[in-house]
Amino acid sequence: MKPSLSVSRIVAVAVSLTAAGAQAQSLSNMLVMGTSTVIDPVERYRSYTDLTDVANDFGLLAEEYKVAQRWFSQSPQPTELLVARWVNAASSGGIRGAVRPASQQLMTVWNAITAGSFKVAVNAGALTDVTGLNFGAAANLNAVAGIIQTALAGTTVVWNSFYQRFEITSNLTGATSAISFLQPAATGTDISSLLGMTAASSGAYLFTGQVAETAVSAVQYMDALLGQKWYGVIVPSGVNADHLAIAGFIEGTDTKHTYWVTTLEGGVISAVSTTDIAYLLSQLHYRRTFVQYSSSDAYAAASAAGRILTTDFDGNNTVITLKFKQEPGVVAEDLNSNQANAAEAKHANIFVNYNNDTAIIEQGVMVDGTFVDIVTGTDWLAVELQQRVYNLLYTSTTKIPQTNAGMQLLTTTCEAVCAQGVVNGLLAPGVWNSNGFGTLTQGAYLEKGYYVYAPNVDTQDPADRAARLAVPIQIAAKLAGAIHHVDIAVTVNQ
Repeated sequence: MKPSLSVSRIVAVAVSLTAAGAQAQSLSNMLVMGTSTVIDPVERYRSYTDLTDVANDFGLLAEEYKVAQRWFSQSPQPTELLVARWVNAASSGGIRGAVRPASQQLMTVWNAITAGSFKVAVNAGALTDVTGLNFGAAANLNAVAGIIQTALAGTTVVWNSFYQRFEITSNLTGATSAISFLQPAATGTDISSLLGMTAASSGAYLFTGQVAETAVSAVQYMDALLGQKWYGVIVPSGVNADHLAIAGFIEGTDTKHTYWVTTLEGGVISAVSTTDIAYLLSQLHYRRTFVQYSSSDAYAAASAAGRILTTDFDGNNTVITLKFKQEPGVVAEDLNSNQANAAEAKHANIFVNYNNDTAIIEQGVMVDGTFVDIVTGTDWLAVELQQRVYNLLYTSTTKIPQTNAGMQLLTTTCEAVCAQGVVNGLLAPGVWNSNGFGTLTQGAYLEKGYYVYAPNVDTQDPADRAARLAVPIQIAAKLAGAIHHVDIAVTVNQ
């Protein structure tokens, strides 16, 4: 080839991709802390997008499935559910094998092995040879697992067809419970690799036994591990002491969460009861805990959560109130007015029949009396403001200057969020009844439904400027509210 000069000597072009914005915290996802042993403490949680997969993992009788059934039965249907393990009792250790390819699931492969072997250590004991495994008459992989279990005392061995892997679990519980990776034995036909349980098997992993943890410790762990991925949490096997501890944690943690409790305690609908969980929580005035009474359904609150947490804040006129909504699959209560009033006085919610052949959730409040939609709506507002302003700073290809022009970029971003709050129905024009700031005075009419104010940067303290702090931004936002009760006075003149 003849030599030639690159065009870049004349015109040089460089393309840079701006950073993608950070994702905001989920405000629509529920976390279920279950006690089933399906999920080991290492895996800790699984994400589900439909009820069928929950049923495949847990069966139809587990508490995880029953919560999921109420959650996914709502309309519009929630899109995701996180199920995590609460180690409420000492757990077992074990090994999860790697996914087996179809070629290694063929029974012709296994039937050819009549003297299978491997080496393993159980419960921190010495490595021991397991030999003489005859799979010649095994009809399926479940039978293969059964033959191994018979030879390996003190363990449970299964073939998990849903995940296409072998699993070995120690029958011992506690911190010393464990199964090692498998190794070739001194004699026989090695099957450790065929089982997908060697240290080199891609995807295989060990989990050791654990001592029991408290419910609040499990929730705290999931907040630290995955706090941005879930908003609501349900602990179906929790007792009142657990509910009180978890509610306190949820109230104070930095990440925004809500706690959903169902109680079957008849004392909730008794005005004289002061020991039921609704009364106890209402005395603590927590704003992030929701309690529902049901006489027959221990998972009813999951349905209420599924309804309110599907709110699409990016839509038009999409914000709802929880009152008047239904709970598919939950039997409505037949209560008299005294019982309903007793529950309402404790800020306990009920799904109740009315005498016009309708059943509704009422009142749709947290245990301090704050309406649920106010909590979820203002959480959206806070999270969206935080995320939008952060992404403005994070994705900017140049600095945001400490000038009035730079502050205008910040306040404009805040105004865009507030404007969406008006579009979705959270905010609305109205009279401002609190103390004013900037040019806003008490009693003034907020025509836009919000007011965003930042002082002139020239008034900023020099130390704050040296620390590169923005001047404070203040926002007045007027909630649209919701009508829950109507009085109609009729005068008839003859």
